[in-house]
Amino acid sequence: MAAERLVVIGGDAAGMSAASQARRLKGPGELEIVAFERGGFTSYSACGIPYWVGGDVAGPDELIARTPEEHRARAIDLRMRTEVTEIDVAGRRVRAVERDGGEAYWTGYDKLVIATGARPVRPALPGMDAPGVHGVQTLDDGQALLETLDRAPGDRRAVVVGAGYIGVEMAEALLKHGFEVTVVNRGEQPMATLDPDMGRLVHEAMDGLGITTVNRAEVTSIRTGPDGRVRAVVAGGTEYPADVVVLGIGVEPETAPAREAGLPLGPHGGLLTDLSMRVVGHEDIWAGGDCVEVLDLVAGRTRHIALGTHANKHGQVIGSNVAGGYGTFPGVVGTAVSKVCDLEIARTGLREKDARAVGLRFVTATIESTGRAGYYPGARPMTVKMLAEYRTGRLLGVQIVGRDGAAKRVDVAAVALTAGMTVEQMTALDLGYAPPFSPVWDPVLVAARKAVTAVRRAGTA
Repeated sequence: MAAERLVVIGGDAAGMSAASQARRLKGPGELEIVAFERGGFTSYSACGIPYWVGGDVAGPDELIARTPEEHRARAIDLRMRTEVTEIDVAGRRVRAVERDGGEAYWTGYDKLVIATGARPVRPALPGMDAPGVHGVQTLDDGQALLETLDRAPGDRRAVVVGAGYIGVEMAEALLKHGFEVTVVNRGEQPMATLDPDMGRLVHEAMDGLGITTVNRAEVTSIRTGPDGRVRAVVAGGTEYPADVVVLGIGVEPETAPAREAGLPLGPHGGLLTDLSMRVVGHEDIWAGGDCVEVLDLVAGRTRHIALGTHANKHGQVIGSNVAGGYGTFPGVVGTAVSKVCDLEIARTGLREKDARAVGLRFVTATIESTGRAGYYPGARPMTVKMLAEYRTGRLLGVQIVGRDGAAKRVDVAAVALTAGMTVEQMTALDLGYAPPFSPVWDPVLVAARKAVTAVRRAGTA
């Protein structure tokens, strides 16, 4: 009997994790695997691009987990710089175009995996496509940005549009390159993934590093010089000179072929799947990574979250199911960490506006502590904010801003959220303690204690 054919669209985390897992479970005689990647790299860490640009990582090779040659050695027919432009669901085939030669052809499939990733948000504004304006989603993007930085004139002025994770990380990277950096942000404070009171702490730290942050400023155009290259960003009626512009506005699911094929999309534009990562209503099509929406276990709604951690898990689940095994991806609680220089930023669960959006009543508790015992050398401040459900005390979200190991403390809260714990239950958690690592009461537990008090007071109001 002829081998089944699995076609994978996308050669990064979700796609190649799925292909690799399927190959572990089924050999070439049972399952033929054909994968298409539109770019020049596979299985790489897009999250590492700011650190490569900033010089913390020597080069793109260090961000690559597995090369095309390594995939091919495992009997995966990986076709690079080849973009799938059309999915024919009824005919069970995809149309691919070679980006270098332009040759187009159809390839049939028995099973299909869509892992097309996400694309940087690029508003349709004057000058947005000018040379010197960069997104940073792929290794090709990172290489193009570095080439622009190397050619920049003596003034070396950079504007970052957006102050989310990508924006603040790229601001630090540009600062390390010796650029004068301005971050233009339409929000109230940097890091809209935090509540504004916690974002203010990030703003203060960025100011202290010499990064100019302009909040509540909407970009209206990008101005160019006589050579057509970027020269300034116009926002809020003010012009900010720029030799390079980096877009840190965020990303959106790359689902054009899937959308045109009539596959189901969610409210955020991502593909909708069931727990097995199978596209809803399609028995032999799976999807994973940055092109899908996932269930938020706290809010009970789907979200679009572009993270390599999720993408790799999706791929493992998909590969197992494609090859006849079984796996599920139940959802997420929205955990993310970042940094700007030595300031660590973390969040999990819901922000205040998220809780309001789903009709939850809540209380908040914010505390200031240190990452080590106060008397131990090197103890530095840390701020923890906690949201708990009104009356029940169920944990809804945690945000942490600080130094000295602040960010990874959010993992305790992520586990508590996944387990559906109350803040009172959290106060009894047996966390590790020694003066070099934590005060006697860990900052997360101090916040939980304060949240318990807020819940009790709300219950008697």
